[in-house]
Amino acid sequence: MKHCVFYDPTTGQIRSSSTDDIACWFIDTDYNGESVFVRHAYFTGGDEPYEKLKRALRAEIDEGAWSTLYSTVSRPFAPPETEKIAVKVINLYGDEVLKVFTLG
Repeated sequence: MKHCVFYDPTTGQIRSSSTDDIACWFIDTDYNGESVFVRHAYFTGGDEPYEKLKRALRAEIDEGAWSTLYSTVSRPFAPPETEKIAVKVINLYGDEVLKVFTLG
């Protein structure tokens, strides 16, 4: 189990949590350095995220499609033209972290 560290600006405290606490994460596979364009989205939170998403959307969701989104490993993607990707992680507490990676 891996751990993540989050800073809570409302309390000034640093909180450690495991990857089990990640609710969702997103990848911009061709980050332009200004804004994140979500090209991949994954939902990994516990406590029945599939059921919660169905209720929130008020719609049925194809279970096969859902299984591709419920993952801690991304689908493959082509190398970005910008040579940068951005990964945004949101934990179950609503904390957000953005990390930019330069490839190549």
